[in-house]
Amino acid sequence: MSKLLTDEQLVIKLIEGSKPAFGEIYDRYWYKLFCIAYHQIGTREEAEELVHDLFESLWNRRTESNIRHLSSYLVISMKHLITNFIKSKITWRKYKEYVLLQKMQESSITEQDVEFTDLSTALDNALKKLPEKTSKIFQLSRFENQSVKDIARDLNLSEKAVEYHITKSLKILKDHLWIYHTPN
Repeated sequence: MSKLLTDEQLVIKLIEGSKPAFGEIYDRYWYKLFCIAYHQIGTREEAEELVHDLFESLWNRRTESNIRHLSSYLVISMKHLITNFIKSKITWRKYKEYVLLQKMQESSITEQDVEFTDLSTALDNALKKLPEKTSKIFQLSRFENQSVKDIARDLNLSEKAVEYHITKSLKILKDHLWIYHTPN
């Protein structure tokens, strides 16, 4: 194909399906388009891929295109491809970050579940080591949120006796559960 043909003549021949006209367009513009893509993307492989995609689209859509100014059409098309490429990279990165965050949260939840289960088991075992009355008073106070006054009335004990049992149970539990304590 002669390099003397104008862009307009090449477009007409391209629409007619001329492979030599397509080759001439490729030869004239691939480097310019590659430079635009490389400047925006920064990697040779991805820039080459975008140029390839642009020329593949140009060939496949040659009969549908209404190209008036070939150079402008190709540059604008390349800029659209670059924009879409960058958007897809951002979306992909955000997706990967989201998946990583989900995995970290799932791992954390699983770890917290295991720690809670271990602590609950240790607490149950420690409560079993308490005298029955002390254990009952502790559970009423801490698990059922009853006041010292209400516990004393319900169990027919003095408030001082209830406070003694609570203090005693806290000391014993502290000794048995020290491993689970984390200073803040």
